[in-house]
Amino acid sequence: MAKDDGRPRRSGRRERVAKRAAPPLINPAPPGQIGGVYRPLSEADMQAIYGTALRLLEHLGMGQVPARLADLLRSAGAREMANGRFALPERLVREAVAAAPKHFPLHGRDPARSIEVGGQAVHFGTGGAAVQTLDLDSGVYRASTLRDLHDFTRLQDTLTNVSWFTRCCIATDIEDHFDLDVNTAYALLRNTTKPVATAFTLAEHVAPIVEMFDVAAGGPGAFAKRPFVKAHISPVISPLRFGEDAVDVTFACLEHNIPVSCITAAQAGATAPATLAGFLAQSLAETLASLVMVHAIKPGHPMVFSNWPLVIDLRTGAFAGGGGEIAVLNAASAQLSNWLGLVSGVAASMTDAKAIDAQYGVEKALTSLAAALAGGNLIYESSGMTASLLGASFEAFVLDNEMHAMTYRALRGIEVSEDNLGFDAICEAVLGEGHFLGGSHTFQAMERDYVYPSLADRDTPKTWADGGARDAWARARERAREVLEAHHPEYLTAEQDAEIRRRFRILD
Repeated sequence: MAKDDGRPRRSGRRERVAKRAAPPLINPAPPGQIGGVYRPLSEADMQAIYGTALRLLEHLGMGQVPARLADLLRSAGAREMANGRFALPERLVREAVAAAPKHFPLHGRDPARSIEVGGQAVHFGTGGAAVQTLDLDSGVYRASTLRDLHDFTRLQDTLTNVSWFTRCCIATDIEDHFDLDVNTAYALLRNTTKPVATAFTLAEHVAPIVEMFDVAAGGPGAFAKRPFVKAHISPVISPLRFGEDAVDVTFACLEHNIPVSCITAAQAGATAPATLAGFLAQSLAETLASLVMVHAIKPGHPMVFSNWPLVIDLRTGAFAGGGGEIAVLNAASAQLSNWLGLVSGVAASMTDAKAIDAQYGVEKALTSLAAALAGGNLIYESSGMTASLLGASFEAFVLDNEMHAMTYRALRGIEVSEDNLGFDAICEAVLGEGHFLGGSHTFQAMERDYVYPSLADRDTPKTWADGGARDAWARARERAREVLEAHHPEYLTAEQDAEIRRRFRILD
C-alpha cells in the first residue's frame, strides 16, 4: 500500500478526462461552410439544360400573364404570341441574370444573427406549411395550431445551426386569411431575432403587415431600410404559367423592399417531365421566368433563386420527400443556380417518415448532405419537417440541428498545414508515452476540429441499457421539452407589443 504522506496526489488523468469532456471553446463547424464539391452535372450537361430552358422561354413562353405584368414584360422586350402566351427572348433572360444580385444580406433584427447569402456558402433553415404537428405528449399527429407556431419559433431560436426561420406550420385554428397572415408574422417577431420569412395570402395584406414590422423596427419606414423578413412566393405555376394572386403579392413585396424567394415547385412526372434532365430544363425555365418578372418590376431586387425540384411516387401519385432522385435533383439545381451566379435556394430533408426512425434518418441525411455538398446557399425545409411536408416535429428540430452540425463539419473538410500534419507530435508520442492522449496537439485539435453531439448516443451498450435504453426520439423529446420550458423570449418591448395589439387582432 502506498504511504500517505499528506501531500495532495496528482490527478492528471482525471483532469485530462474532464478537459476532454468539456464543451469546445469555439464552434468547429459554424453555418456558412463552403459547398460545391459535388457536381452531378458536367459543364456540357449544364449548357444543354440551360440552352433548353432558354428555348422553352423563347419559343413556348409563359401563359396566363396578368395584365399588369404583361405591360412591364413588353417594355422589357418580351413578345406576346398569337396564342396569348408571352415569349421571353434569350437576351431578356440573360439581362435579368446579369442584373440579379449575386450576394446580399438576410438581416436579422439582431444584426449579429444576419447572414450573407451567395457564392457557395451553405445555410440550413426552415420552410414548409405543415398542417399537422407531431404531438410531444401523444407521439401522434394532430392539426397544427397558432400555439405550435409560437413554440416552434422559440424552439428554433435556440438552435445554432438553423440560420433562418420560415413559418413551418399553418395555424389551422385561424380561419380568416388576414388574421392568419398577421398572427404568423407576429409569432416571428415575438419569438426570434434571426432572419425570418413568411407568406402573404393576398397582396393587400402586405402593406398593413409592413406597418407591424415598422413598429418592431423602430418607426414608419424603418423596416424598408433594413428588411429582416423575406417573402416566400410561388408566382409561377407548373407547367410554365403565372399565378395572378402570387404575382400581385410580388408587386406588393417589391414596393415595400421585401426580399423574395420565388419558389418553383414542379413535380416530376406530374407537372414536369419524369426524366430528370427534362425536369431540370423545365424547372430552370420556370424559375428564370420568376427572375425576369422581378427584373421587369424592379431591376436588381434581392431574389433567392428558389428552384425546388420535387418528386412524386409514380406508382401512386403521392409526393415523395426523401430518396435518391430528390437528392440528386436538388443538388443539380443548386449546381445550376451557382453556375449562373445566382443566390440559390433548394429543398432537402423532406422525409416521408412519420416517426423519428431509421427511414427519417436516412432520408434526411442523404438529401440534406447532397444539397450542401453541391453548394445550395439556402437549404429550405431542412429542419423540423416530417411526413412529406405534411407534418412538423419538435423532436425533429433538435435532431436536425445536430445533423446540420455534422454536415457543416463534412463541408469544412481537412486543413493541411505543417502543424496539422503533426510530425513533431508523432515523434513525441512514439518516443514518449506511446499515445496521443493528453498531448497539447490533441487538446488543440479537440477544440478546433471535432463536433461533439449532445443527442447522438456514444455510450457502451451496457451504459445505454443502464440509462434506460432510450432511443433518439426519446432523447430529442426530452431536449425539446427542456427548451420549451426554459426559453420564453420577449423580443418585442411592452410598448411595441401594445402598439401592435392596438392595430391588429392578435390571437393568443
